[in-house]
Amino acid sequence: MKTKEIKMKLGKNLSEEIFYNALCNGLSLMQGYELEFSYDIEEYKKSRNKLENPCWEEVLMQMLKDGYKLTLIDEGCEGEYTRSITIEDVHERVENTELPHLINMINEQDDCNTADAILQTTFFEEIIFG
Repeated sequence: MKTKEIKMKLGKNLSEEIFYNALCNGLSLMQGYELEFSYDIEEYKKSRNKLENPCWEEVLMQMLKDGYKLTLIDEGCEGEYTRSITIEDVHERVENTELPHLINMINEQDDCNTADAILQTTFFEEIIFG
């Protein structure tokens, strides 16, 4: 029996909101995969100065909107999975997350597994770890 694939088309704002929530809820999981989160500290400072009393994840989103990249550095597999993303990647890739995870996030029924799936799909274009 052939399975049908259902995809959701997300607008830029919703993709950004979903990715932001995934950053808030799942970024710490990447350490368990021996991935180190990285960004340029000077770019971080420039983006932070544009916001009033922001949380860390808000600055990360501002960095992407300012044209900067966020990077996951692979420390466990000799760099094989090191990836950087831009805001365009967020706009294009978040919607490729498995549908149940997207629905859970949209319905505010998400958990760390939901966030993990969104982050991995955005950075790696598939779920590699876990």
